[in-house]
Amino acid sequence: MTMRQIPVIGLTGHLGAGKTTLLNHLLARPGARTGVVINDFGAINVDAALVSGQIDEAASIAGGCLCCLTDAGGLDDALERLTHPRLRLDAVIIEASGVAEPLALARLIRFSGASHARPGGMIDVVDALEHRRTVDIDAVPPVRYQAASLIIINKVDRIPVAERGAAVERLAARIRVSNPQVPILSAVRGGIDPSLVFDVAADADPVDELPLAALARGDGVEHEHAAAVTVPAKGPVEADAVIDLLESPPDGVYRIKGCVSIRTRQRLRRYLVNVVGHQVHIAPAPVPGPPDGLVAIGVRFDVAAVRSRLEMTLRASASAASTAQGFRRLQRHRRLSE
Repeated sequence: MTMRQIPVIGLTGHLGAGKTTLLNHLLARPGARTGVVINDFGAINVDAALVSGQIDEAASIAGGCLCCLTDAGGLDDALERLTHPRLRLDAVIIEASGVAEPLALARLIRFSGASHARPGGMIDVVDALEHRRTVDIDAVPPVRYQAASLIIINKVDRIPVAERGAAVERLAARIRVSNPQVPILSAVRGGIDPSLVFDVAADADPVDELPLAALARGDGVEHEHAAAVTVPAKGPVEADAVIDLLESPPDGVYRIKGCVSIRTRQRLRRYLVNVVGHQVHIAPAPVPGPPDGLVAIGVRFDVAAVRSRLEMTLRASASAASTAQGFRRLQRHRRLSE
């Protein structure tokens, strides 16, 4: 039986950008079981005390920043514990200190020795007012943008309404010099739809679980809701079509997840696929596993166009085996996912 792997999401941003506020917003999602790693620069875990609500499991790494860890060290230990199947967590979020380098954190997650962890994306929080005075101060945009799979321009409510659209667009254009394809959302008090970040267990809090989450949701934070398109598969599909979709998702789609069956000359194989931004993860499907099909999640996308793309990808190929080239492409992503 294939063991379930838990997505590990990196949360970065300069001091004061609003990382902890965004984290609290994600933790307030009903029904989700979330593990958190808080990384502090200093001997005392101050930020840990600022996280509200109930966290199912938490681990703190004090006395330094993640970018200074040469071999992951305590981070690997924390992820090994938090992603253990007995905890049944939906996701683990690492809130890095404000001085941590996003690229270094992304590498630590990517090459973590935790057996049940997989990369779940990198969220970089940008202060709409202070970013150009604190982080992006040189002629060339900082390389930190390159690590992000999603960038949140936070605190846009502090910009006068008449200037807000142009100011956000200038900042987004600056970011895209380093990372042309990264999705960029604006937010007030870290208010983003948690569905963009991880799957939720239910639409309401389970009995006797997350008892403080309902209180935390009373913060009045509004956010742009994510859209989702689900298309079931009626049979085996072509590997090339699946990889084409995963490598080049439709505009506005941030996550793709699901299960597909691929027929080779020898036998039928089932795979669990996950895409976050442009990061592809493929693993053998668990047995028993979910039904075949794909789900696309994002914001501001053409629902009809996305549904059509998924339907084309999942067009059944009951008799023909996938091409050798298509299967090699799939296996390459699977190897990179290990």
